[in-house]
Amino acid sequence: MMSVCVVMFVLAWGVVRYYSVAAAIGMCLFAMVIPPIAAILTNARDRDDDWWDDPRWDDPDWKKPGHDRNRPDHEDRH
Repeated sequence: MMSVCVVMFVLAWGVVRYYSVAAAIGMCLFAMVIPPIAAILTNARDRDDDWWDDPRWDDPDWKKPGHDRNRPDHEDRH
């Protein structure tokens, strides 16, 4: 997505502006919207990600043996 953004800026001011300045400005405005959309899509959390519901945050003894940092305790309970 970012390469599309850069290509649009380069084409807008390197080629399209000779034919239509309005079209070049429109291309730049559209290209300006691409980076935030790319950041939002890239940083979206997975459906299985439950970091906010991890009981280790409330457990003061989570560093003691028996508490695995990579596997929350609630995954063992079924």
